[in-house]
Amino acid sequence: MRGKAARAAGGSSSGSAGWNELAHTCGGSVPGAGGRLSSYDWLPTRETRHANVETTYEGRNMSAHYNPYKKYTRVWIPDPETVWRAAEISRDFKQGESVLHLCLEDGTPLEYPLGPAGNPMPFLRNPDILVGENDLTALSYLHEPAVLHNLRVRFLESNHIYTYCGIVLVAINPYEELQIYGEEVINAYSGRNMGDMDPHIFAVAEEAYKQMARDERNQSIIVSGESGAGKTVSAKYAMRFFATVGGSANDTNVEEKVLASSPIMEAIGNAKTTRNDNSSRFGKYIEIGFDRSYHIIGANMRTYLLEKSRVVFQAEDERNYHIFYQLCASASLPELRDLGLASAEDFAYTSAGENIFIEGVNDANELDRTRRAFRLLGIKDASQIVVFRVLAAILHLGNVQICAQRDGESCHVSSDDEHLAHFCRLLGLELPQMEHWLCHRKLATASETYVKNMSAERAANARDALAKHIYARVFDWIVAHINLALRASSERRSFIGVLDIYGFETFEVNSFEQFCINYANEKLQQQFNSHVFKLEQEEYMKEQIPWTLIDFHDNQPCIDLIEARLGVLDLLDEECKVPKGTDQNWAQKLYKRHSSNAHFQKPRMSNSAFVILHFADQVAYECAGFLEKNRDTVYDEQINILKASKLQLVADLFATEDGGPKSSRVNVRPAKSTPRPPNKEHRKSVGLQFRSSLHLLMETLNATTPHYVRCIKPNDDKQAFSFDSGRAVQQLRACGVLETIRISAAGYPSRWTYVDFFSRYRVLMRKSDVSCPDKKSVCQTLLATLIKEGDMFQLGKSKIFFRAGQVAYLEKLRADKFRAACMVIQKTVRGWLQRLRYRKIRKSAILLQRYGRGYLARRYAEYLRLTRATVVCQKNYRMARERRAFLQLRRATVTIQAFTRGMFTRRIFQEFVLHHKALVIQRCVRGWLQRVRYRRMRRAAVVLQCAFRRSRAQRRFRTLKTEAPVARRLTKLNAGMENKIVQLQIKMDDQGKEYREQNEQLLRANTSLGTELSRVQQQLQHLQQTRSQQGGATAAAQLTTLRAELEALSKELEGARAHESQTEERHRTEKLELTQRVAELEEENALLKSQKEELNQKIKQQSKRAQEDVGSALLRAEMDAERRRYQNLLKEYSALEQRYDNLKEEVSLAKFQPGHHRSSSNQSSLESDSNYTSISTSEAGDADDVLQLVEEVGADKAAMDIGIFVKLQKRVRDLEQERKRLQASLDKMDEVAKNKDSVDAAVDAAVAAAAASLTEEAAADLAYNNLKREELELENRQLKEHLEELRRSVGREAPRDGYHVLMSQLKAANEELDARKEEVVMLKTQLVSAAPPTHQQVLETESGERVDAVATLPSDRDQALTLYRQVCQSNQLMEHELQSQARQHGQEVDALRAEMETLKADVEKKQEVLNYATSLSPQALLEYSVQLEITRLTDDNLDLKELVEKLEKNERKLKKQLRIYMKKVQELQASRGAGAGGHRHPKSDLGRHVTLQRKEKDFEGMLEYDREDEPLLIQMLVTDMRPSMLSGTVPCLPAYILFMCVRHADYVNDDGKVESLLTATINAVKRVLKRNEDFETTSFWLANTSRLLHCLKQYSGDEAFVVQNTAKQNEHCLKNFDLTEYRQVLSDLSIQIYQQLVRIAEAAIQPMIVSAMLESESIPSLAGVKPAGYRNRSSSVDQDGGQGTPSGGYTLQALIRQLSLFDGIMREHGLDPEIAGQVVRQLFHCVNAVTLNNILLRKDVCSWSTGMQLRYNTSQMEEWLRANKLYQTGAAQTLCPIIQIAQLLQVKKKTSEDADAICSLCTALNSQQIVKILNLYTPLNEFEERVTVAFIRNIQKQLQEREASEAQEGPVAKEASQLLVDTKQTLPLLFPYAPSSLGLETLHIPASLGLHFLVRV
Repeated sequence: MRGKAARAAGGSSSGSAGWNELAHTCGGSVPGAGGRLSSYDWLPTRETRHANVETTYEGRNMSAHYNPYKKYTRVWIPDPETVWRAAEISRDFKQGESVLHLCLEDGTPLEYPLGPAGNPMPFLRNPDILVGENDLTALSYLHEPAVLHNLRVRFLESNHIYTYCGIVLVAINPYEELQIYGEEVINAYSGRNMGDMDPHIFAVAEEAYKQMARDERNQSIIVSGESGAGKTVSAKYAMRFFATVGGSANDTNVEEKVLASSPIMEAIGNAKTTRNDNSSRFGKYIEIGFDRSYHIIGANMRTYLLEKSRVVFQAEDERNYHIFYQLCASASLPELRDLGLASAEDFAYTSAGENIFIEGVNDANELDRTRRAFRLLGIKDASQIVVFRVLAAILHLGNVQICAQRDGESCHVSSDDEHLAHFCRLLGLELPQMEHWLCHRKLATASETYVKNMSAERAANARDALAKHIYARVFDWIVAHINLALRASSERRSFIGVLDIYGFETFEVNSFEQFCINYANEKLQQQFNSHVFKLEQEEYMKEQIPWTLIDFHDNQPCIDLIEARLGVLDLLDEECKVPKGTDQNWAQKLYKRHSSNAHFQKPRMSNSAFVILHFADQVAYECAGFLEKNRDTVYDEQINILKASKLQLVADLFATEDGGPKSSRVNVRPAKSTPRPPNKEHRKSVGLQFRSSLHLLMETLNATTPHYVRCIKPNDDKQAFSFDSGRAVQQLRACGVLETIRISAAGYPSRWTYVDFFSRYRVLMRKSDVSCPDKKSVCQTLLATLIKEGDMFQLGKSKIFFRAGQVAYLEKLRADKFRAACMVIQKTVRGWLQRLRYRKIRKSAILLQRYGRGYLARRYAEYLRLTRATVVCQKNYRMARERRAFLQLRRATVTIQAFTRGMFTRRIFQEFVLHHKALVIQRCVRGWLQRVRYRRMRRAAVVLQCAFRRSRAQRRFRTLKTEAPVARRLTKLNAGMENKIVQLQIKMDDQGKEYREQNEQLLRANTSLGTELSRVQQQLQHLQQTRSQQGGATAAAQLTTLRAELEALSKELEGARAHESQTEERHRTEKLELTQRVAELEEENALLKSQKEELNQKIKQQSKRAQEDVGSALLRAEMDAERRRYQNLLKEYSALEQRYDNLKEEVSLAKFQPGHHRSSSNQSSLESDSNYTSISTSEAGDADDVLQLVEEVGADKAAMDIGIFVKLQKRVRDLEQERKRLQASLDKMDEVAKNKDSVDAAVDAAVAAAAASLTEEAAADLAYNNLKREELELENRQLKEHLEELRRSVGREAPRDGYHVLMSQLKAANEELDARKEEVVMLKTQLVSAAPPTHQQVLETESGERVDAVATLPSDRDQALTLYRQVCQSNQLMEHELQSQARQHGQEVDALRAEMETLKADVEKKQEVLNYATSLSPQALLEYSVQLEITRLTDDNLDLKELVEKLEKNERKLKKQLRIYMKKVQELQASRGAGAGGHRHPKSDLGRHVTLQRKEKDFEGMLEYDREDEPLLIQMLVTDMRPSMLSGTVPCLPAYILFMCVRHADYVNDDGKVESLLTATINAVKRVLKRNEDFETTSFWLANTSRLLHCLKQYSGDEAFVVQNTAKQNEHCLKNFDLTEYRQVLSDLSIQIYQQLVRIAEAAIQPMIVSAMLESESIPSLAGVKPAGYRNRSSSVDQDGGQGTPSGGYTLQALIRQLSLFDGIMREHGLDPEIAGQVVRQLFHCVNAVTLNNILLRKDVCSWSTGMQLRYNTSQMEEWLRANKLYQTGAAQTLCPIIQIAQLLQVKKKTSEDADAICSLCTALNSQQIVKILNLYTPLNEFEERVTVAFIRNIQKQLQEREASEAQEGPVAKEASQLLVDTKQTLPLLFPYAPSSLGLETLHIPASLGLHFLVRV
């Protein structure tokens, strides 16, 4: 039966009809119909063959009677062993002959019979240049032997398992793991067109993914083939591609779950067969869902026709499903022991095939893999165990023995059958019921129900049916849960379906399963045929090619035979419904019904079989078992028992079979109740279910765009890379590949675009046609000249369509043209070589003559040189001898003179020293005498001054005392008067304000009234004019109204004026009254002042009299006591305040704080002012270091270091002792505080008593002093509270924190106090000396001198107060010193006591050790002594190490302090030197001096800003900054500005400001880069971030970074902060920005690489174009991209321009040259990786011309590196692999010497890559030769030897064994330190940046 499809129009000419008929006798293969030349073998290789061949075919007339079967033509003939055999025609064939004379490849002659009684004309062979093509449709001759030979060559010689055949991908199973499925391969195929790369399953998957996104249409990938062909693996790799390319957008890991379903389905659905170790025994269709962004969101799986019969039966050397063997292999696991499993050999269901193992497969490991997949899909371990229980129960059910009774009609199961017990226990069933219903069945009639016995055979079948049914239910449950786990989380936009279904199967015995499989393949083949013809029709219509119908094989009649009404399936279902139906009866019905069908046959020798003629082959089916398998009968009683299972999952498995309630018990007694109707779903036949699901599948496939993958099994022995031609042809016929070839050959199989045709065959054109811009017209003209028959080609819109054989003819013409050109070239080259040889000989003769004459001349010259050299030697020797004698004499003379002069000089020096010493002694004595005299005179002067000042102070004191009462009273009176004056003044102001407001209101009213009056007057005038014009009563009325209004307004105006006059009068009156009142107050004030002056005079007089009566002795005593108390309090307050600050700072430092660390400001001041160091701080720091090491490394790892452990133990003991000492110190401090409180109370009482005896003025002064003292006491109590809080915090915290803090701070405080006692005393003494002389007199009095109280009493009140305060301070200081000494003494006593306790404990411990040692044996004593000695040495060693570490730390600390001090000293000297001549007053205060000095300083390179301006600063410098805004400025300006701000924060010692600024900057840069992912912005911030990092290093002050700094830059180093951690953060940020920059650049250049490096014609007319297959015919529009450039492609210049753009941007932004070089090197690595991977995956680019183009392109890239001074970056070395590939493509590949050269040349390529390229090497014309298999094997052997030697020398890198290069590999990154020579003080900030709030410092 034949159908019709589209066929290209144009009939054959009448002259060629005979050859067409002859050619089509092989079933339309068209070997030579209309063709002219069939093979390149027609081009003779020997000189004798050139005579009969024309050198040119240009313009040749195609004869209608042209004979293609001429001598030397190669053909294919049938062969019983190899299917097809190659031969060569040895004599021209003439039409009408019955024999074709052939010569086989081994030289054997053969007469091949032809004609009706013989064979048809043989198929013509393709040219060698087309052998091994990626696409079978690219072959010039399309027929079965050409297809088979092409697949064989690709599979065996090139090891290519994938080949295109139109829209079909042919995949041959290699039976070997190939390294072509890695992620690098997926990345290489992702985004590429299908015809651009070599055939691959990933290419098909990418095409489906691309069409889904482009056309918004669902796709399907149909993978078919027979068992063992690799269907499951192909489907798995397709899903892996989708999972990688379309990975989920969120963290749901849907793609991992999709891949995880494969091991589960393989375990429960795959089994070992005779043809495949992992054969899928079911069909599945997986729909992978995608969202709108084309990310995987879920999947769904549908299964078809599970082979349930395999559960109970396996053929020889086959296995059951893998899951059973996995459970048996893992039976020893604890969680599986309860299943009662043993070896698989012990179970009937797993040992039927007699082979339970698969070579190379570990079933136990496979179970682990399956369980991991279960967990990934969300199936919990408990559910897994239940599933395993059900599967184990199936195995036990198979071992249940059913014993037959004697009558043969009944049977029973033994009551002690352990397997039945296991079965019931595992499934939670009741043993008696299952035992009963395994041997009985229930029969239900209309009225009664009977229980009937079953025979043993029928019971065994029921048992097996139950096992199959249980397994099928478990299988469906697992599939349902997989679908539940893969369910889409959101709405599915589209999907791609992957159909993994069984191919056409035919065995010796074919049953119901093979029938269903072949039925499904018939449906799929029908869908495939319709799709192929649809594509052909669309192609012809798109190109506007006239077309007619083509005959094709239509398999619809065969499908109707199976599924139509009363077809095979209908008759089978009908027979299954008959109660006594048998397979024999069904067979007879088939014979009777379909015997006349062309696709149905009855075997001659059998009455129980039938034959169906499928599209692939005819298959004989055995009828036995069809009915039973179609019924799939399971008794309801057994199902009901399973429904009543105690296990919920088992009950749920069978609860879905009907909607009735579950029954916990099964009633086995007969009953007369109405029988329950059978479940329709359960009773539906298997064939009907399969047909329904198959129809649903076909509807799904028809609604999608299909992509076909046909898997071929190369041999039945599972041998790697072994090709059985017979088996391959059988599968090619079955899978429809040959049918596709036949359909393609019937039309125009060869199709060329105009551009490719012009590029390939321009050698056949005239010179004028080559330069013509219209390539389409040129191609039409050429074809009209070369091919006269119009039916042989058709011209489309963008392509040229050729019949089979025409491309071979054109190739022959092209080869002849090249051959003629080669002859001309050879002639010219040979003549040039001969001329070159003559010139070389002539040149050699002249050269010999010249050398001979030169030799003689050189000999004579040598004689002359020797003679002259002798004379020169004699002269020089004599001169040297005389000079040596002279020099010796002169040295002796000089020595004598030196010793003599030294003696006289030393004598003079000694005399000078003695004279100088005498002068020094005299100077010292005279100075001492003058100082003694000066002190005596000064002491006398001081005494006189004190007496005089005392008398003057007394007089002043008496005056003030007299005036004090009167002054206070006058002050009170004046205060009252002043308040009244102020109130009156306020009242006057209020009235004046009110007056002004009223005036303003009157003015506004007058203005408004005047305006209204003018308006009324205007209206009046207007009305008068109107009345004069019109007249009448209306105008008169209006005039009257207006006059009335005018009068009213006049009255209102007069009233307002009257009110205004009244207001002015009232205001005038009030003002006059206030003036009089003020005058009266002034008079009263003057009177009070006069009274005050009188009172003052009286007070002075009274004070003089009262002063004489005051007792000065008591006042002085009280003042002395108060002075001492005040000094003690002040000193105590200062000490406590300092101690509190130290403790607070130490606590803050003990805790970890992120960010930068700096030393305490107080501690820094202490260290800078004192030369004393504290060892305790470093000790505590060592302990903290150890503890921090334990925290970082971990306790387990730290425990391995015994040194650290012993150190920690020792530190714990020390901390415990320190805690005790600290507690004692705190207690003593509490006692001291209490004593001070009591002293304060006594002082208060004394002060109150003294105040009672003093006058009113003295009492006021004492009150003021008491108030100051109370304030000091309050502050003292607050400090005590802070100290108590600190002590409580110490008690709460661990000893490591609190004890360390208090101990270190108390020790530091005590040491600092001890070190500064003398300094404080000296400072206080100087302070007192700076006061009036009375202070000095007081100090002398305190030191022991007795002075009369009345004589020393101060005469002035201010001097008395000053004296009093100073004496109090001095007393307080002395008291504090005494208390400090007492505390120190107490601490020393406590320390001695603690040391005594420690020594006692040590003595006790040693006593215990001694007692223990005396009880040991000599051997044990020796070992114990050695152990003790080791412990002691270890402790000593640790102590020494600690001491060394402390000393090293102190040394580093002192060195750093010394550097700081040196800088301070230099700055101070510079400031003093600069300010020495500029100040007239050297005694001016320090603040004024510093201020003047700072005004004279230059800009220090710092920028000051307010804290609230920080967000604006970040916004202007980072967030809103654009690289274009800084054009023409200093590169990296934002980095410099930010660092200058950091410098100022360091200068003012503001750590919060530094931390906030740097953190905000880093976060802002991250946000900007996340928002703007472009190369310019990323490069800009990489440059600024790296520059900021360099600035932090350059100005850090570290020695490693300041070597290249100038003196000014060293002055600008940071003073207070260590920003090491921020440097690390900026370094990490720079790395992230660098990676982002590289990622952006790679994304920009990656689409250019392949086109620029491999496809564009950098050298014009070099590359050739080969015939393209179907995959290269994707474009139907002529897009001329220029000569040698593909449409829409990129040239090398475009790639170089892009790289230049990147380099220019990086240079403009000031990026470090080293970093820019690394970016370029990374980009060149990407170019190399992408180019290399494409070469390894594309056969069309592995040619000599591509190697030449590639070498030229790489040289251009290297030139670009040199031109831009980037060659030294190492970027050129990354191109070594593709350079070596270019050389490999160009070198000779024939002899062993060539192999050695290749091995020594390709050092950057591994063996896999070299062998792959040699296999891919494809000649583009006949002048190139293919690489032989022997040569490749030789290369491979040498490379293996090289790798073996390298492996012996050292480990081989992983990359050395990979085929493809990782395109995402990041080369090692290094940020070198690059300091800037730019001075910060010279930096200019443009005003356009808007940073006006920054202040230059």
